[in-house]
Amino acid sequence: MGKGFQKKNDMRLILLILLLPLWSFSQNFPFNVELKPVSIPGFPGIHSYAVGYFQGKSVFIGGRLDGIHARQPFNAFPSTGNNQRVYVVDFQTKQVWSSSLVGLDTGIFEQLQSTNFNFLQQGNDLIITGGYSFSNRLQDHITHPRLTVLPLDLVVPKIVRNQSWHMDVLSVQDTGFAVTGGQMAIFGDTLCLVGGHRFDGRYNPMGHSTYTQNYTESVRRFTFQKSGNLLQVQWYSPIRSADHLHRRDYNLMPYKSSQGERKYVISSGVFQPQVDLPFLYPVDLNSNGIVADTGFSQRLSNYHSAKASIYDPSNQAMHYLFFGGISQYQYQNGQLVSDQSVPFVRTISRLTRSSQGQWFEYPMGVMPGYLGAGAELIIDHQNPSFQSDEILTLPSTSIPDSIFLGYMVGGISSSIPNAFSSNSTSLTSANPLVMEVWLKNNRLASNEVGTTQPYVLWDSNHQQLWVRWEMKAGGSVKLSLTSLDGKPVRKRVIKTVDPGFREHVWDVQDLSAGMYVFQIQWEGKTFSQKIYIR
Repeated sequence: MGKGFQKKNDMRLILLILLLPLWSFSQNFPFNVELKPVSIPGFPGIHSYAVGYFQGKSVFIGGRLDGIHARQPFNAFPSTGNNQRVYVVDFQTKQVWSSSLVGLDTGIFEQLQSTNFNFLQQGNDLIITGGYSFSNRLQDHITHPRLTVLPLDLVVPKIVRNQSWHMDVLSVQDTGFAVTGGQMAIFGDTLCLVGGHRFDGRYNPMGHSTYTQNYTESVRRFTFQKSGNLLQVQWYSPIRSADHLHRRDYNLMPYKSSQGERKYVISSGVFQPQVDLPFLYPVDLNSNGIVADTGFSQRLSNYHSAKASIYDPSNQAMHYLFFGGISQYQYQNGQLVSDQSVPFVRTISRLTRSSQGQWFEYPMGVMPGYLGAGAELIIDHQNPSFQSDEILTLPSTSIPDSIFLGYMVGGISSSIPNAFSSNSTSLTSANPLVMEVWLKNNRLASNEVGTTQPYVLWDSNHQQLWVRWEMKAGGSVKLSLTSLDGKPVRKRVIKTVDPGFREHVWDVQDLSAGMYVFQIQWEGKTFSQKIYIR
């Protein structure tokens, strides 16, 4: 399980634009990446969830509301961190609707509050298999042996109208679906459960007998049919490879071959059978089998994170973007360095595969913190350049000034890179940020690194005020919170703060609802923001 198995709510967030520099780039991808955080009041921090889409609204189910899991068995994956609500979000209007899972049959209720599902959408059906969480019925953590289908055309309108939707959910129990940390692919009507593992019991990092774990080392192929309120499953011969499919917590990227054939690439993932380090080579998946490219090493972006697949028809090249997450390698002072503790990283990276099948890897910039692990990029479904398989096709004639990719939602936020290996998991949380993700024509973009301003969040769920900022050189920091008429409410001076991204949390449950002014002074700079607390 480990690092890849993975509090703040109702945000009042300063609008912050981060122009991320192209450290090294191919002429075949003339874009920089720009992130713009947006506030979605009422939407919580969440990571490692399943997501679907219906008529302009995104549907979020499952996942966790806390940070990365602890190392101690008694502390790992507490049920109090489960997301037990379904959230429907309209990012255009910033509206949020939600509904409790309570009322579902017990097996479905326990599964749909899991973390690290395997999921995909087929038509209006959000298809979910497996996932890991505590089963009250069995009094233990399990990987759920279940396929569940949510018909979003029925479920979403009912959640918006605050009506009961539980009877619309279809589900079937089958041990073949007991997989967590894998991904799902589709070829025609055949669905594929790719990689992952079955993990039952309490996690511990030392291999003690608090759990059992079995990697599938396969692609499990199946179809299903609806028959009234029942699901009928048909299994087909699996694709097996103990060498190449002993993987979980990776990124599965759809792509278009030079012949126009739909395929997928299995990108990195963990763990190698002989050592607790990521796989560094990609594996192609088609409808008939797999092809491993052991001659190429993907150094960056080794764990599941927000990502995007982009096809360039003029060069018949595929580009894959990865946003933050967890990785063995990263760039420091322009040098590629390895950290075998496999920490959180700020890297935005790109893999490019040419029409001849050659792989290239480029760092594209940095995230505004240790973010991205367990996040998803919700593509811009209104953009006709996105195909139904979620591949963006670039224009073949001219380079546009900008392209909106979609919204990066949630994931894990960490204050330090090695929060897991140092057992500092309290320094991580479910990221409350939602970010617009843009491609900007690099002939229009600045070559200077964007200045990362602090960002401040009001967490109504925990009645806390949270600020994150970056210390370039280290030193003292002054923080204050005042009423609009200047009356001091909170004040803190921290004399010694080390370089890096830092956080500070104030408990404000004793304050009256209203508008306040937050201010931070650090390294000769001052930043102020009005924030509404309620």
